Amino acid sequence: MSSKADWRAGGWRGKQGKTKPGSKRRKAFRLAYPNCAGIDIGSASHFVAVPADRDEQAVREFKSFTRDLERLADWLKRCGIDTVVVESTGVYWIPVYEYLENRGFTVFLVNARHVKNVSGRKSDVLDCQWLRQLMSYGLLSGAFRPSGEVCALRAVVRQRDMLIADQARRVQHMQKALTQMNIQLGTVLTDIVGETGQRIIRAIVAGERDGRRLAAFRDARVRASEEEIAQALEGTWREEHLFALHQAVALFDSYAVLILECDHKLEAMLKRLGMHQGDPGPAKRRDRNRNAPCFDARTALYRMCGVDLTRIDGINATTALKVISETGANVGERFKTVKHFTSWLNLCPGTHISGGKRLSGACKRGTNRAAQALRMAAASLFKSQSALGAQFRRLCRRLDKPKAITAMAHKLARLIYVLLTKGTEYVDRGLAYEEQRYRDRTLHYLNRRASALGFTLTPVPAEPAQGAPA
Repeated sequence: MSSKADWRAGGWRGKQGKTKPGSKRRKAFRLAYPNCAGIDIGSASHFVAVPADRDEQAVREFKSFTRDLERLADWLKRCGIDTVVVESTGVYWIPVYEYLENRGFTVFLVNARHVKNVSGRKSDVLDCQWLRQLMSYGLLSGAFRPSGEVCALRAVVRQRDMLIADQARRVQHMQKALTQMNIQLGTVLTDIVGETGQRIIRAIVAGERDGRRLAAFRDARVRASEEEIAQALEGTWREEHLFALHQAVALFDSYAVLILECDHKLEAMLKRLGMHQGDPGPAKRRDRNRNAPCFDARTALYRMCGVDLTRIDGINATTALKVISETGANVGERFKTVKHFTSWLNLCPGTHISGGKRLSGACKRGTNRAAQALRMAAASLFKSQSALGAQFRRLCRRLDKPKAITAMAHKLARLIYVLLTKGTEYVDRGLAYEEQRYRDRTLHYLNRRASALGFTLTPVPAEPAQGAPA
């Protein structure tokens, strides 16, 4: 048997040093980033590694203070470094990334999962050296990070989403306080923070206890009668629960003020990012989303992107704002094809193949906010009388609901990519067109299958309607 020394860069060699037939010659790694440095990010300090020939002490530790970041950048400049690779560790990498990028370095943010399974490299010193070595040979790919202006827009949108989630918790606290007093307002009203619910709750906080007077705030669109609402408002009115209700309402209003401030900030930021002129025209449908921005986000997004994404069925201004804040308008510059775009969104089918057999086609797990928004948009298409709605209902019949939602979100992502890169307008061909297209495909398949089995399909003539001449 040949020893391990017989294995060379050229392949498996015999005793004469010749490569066996069928073996492939292995290519030697080449330096892709010779002036690369690796940084292991920490909360209190960062370990930095440069090539061994650039400094006597190739690995150094720097504190996380701004003054130490300045020393870090100056040291990298003296060592002739132009490329830096950092791991995504919590939020500690953000100030390092932004500061080094402002100093003129090319910074790559890599996924820690790609290098975590390497044995024997658990200390901070070895981690930064291993990052530098992998990146110098081009074995790591940087994560997607939009431009600075889009990052600022994304931060405000995420802050707004967090405030909306916190405000929703206050609604739960209102419901809890009412239930503890046996005020069954949620059983007669669909939403206690609607117009009728807010009038009644604020009157209760103001001191009103008469159920009939409170029921008089009923809106005409509410299905429950005033008598039913008055019966639901008969409770114990305990002082401690009224106090909890009062504080929940106060917090709900305070969050509403903060959300309004975010809307004004987003309006100003989108105005600066507007690169196109004109107006998107009349809206295709009315946006009934309660958490929609208070300004005309549809027109602002049109002037930023040059296309109206809300023309796509299922996508409203709020969904379009979330997607654009995560990806930016110039998706074609960062993602070469639509497949790269859907892969980054974790919406494309997986390719888990072993031994020539496909083991799983599930999508990769991830917490992509744009993908979450597209999934919610896809779920809203179930009752849509459009071509996309027909496609989604057909997917639901063939697949289970979560898989159908993911497949439809993938379709929406492809449409968004085409609109942003081609600059074209989406046109809905209608429910009838999609149904006829599906019928033609089904007939084509049935005819081909029947022909393979030696049969011929014959259409059955339609029966005349009653009262019509035969």
